[in-house]
Amino acid sequence: MATYITLLRYTQQGMKNIKQGPDRLNDAKKAYKAAGAEIKDFYLTMGQYDAVVVSEAPDDQTTAKIALSIGALGNVQTETFRAFSESEYKIIVSALP
Repeated sequence: MATYITLLRYTQQGMKNIKQGPDRLNDAKKAYKAAGAEIKDFYLTMGQYDAVVVSEAPDDQTTAKIALSIGALGNVQTETFRAFSESEYKIIVSALP
């Protein structure tokens, strides 16, 4: 499974209904699971982003589908990128010419 980092920003709607945030997170975990993926970690953060999600999914298409479906609810804006573990990093670097 590939690892993904998703940076979240609450929308005005998401902030207005912030008390429902824990329930929305549980719903997101269910959506990930239904798609064959998993939220590994969730962090509330301070600064430019409001939260960070670390997840695993079988491929980019699955991750994109999840991000689009969650974003369509209107509570968060997401920015997702693929993350490589230390062991994956070493394999990539060792294959360089």
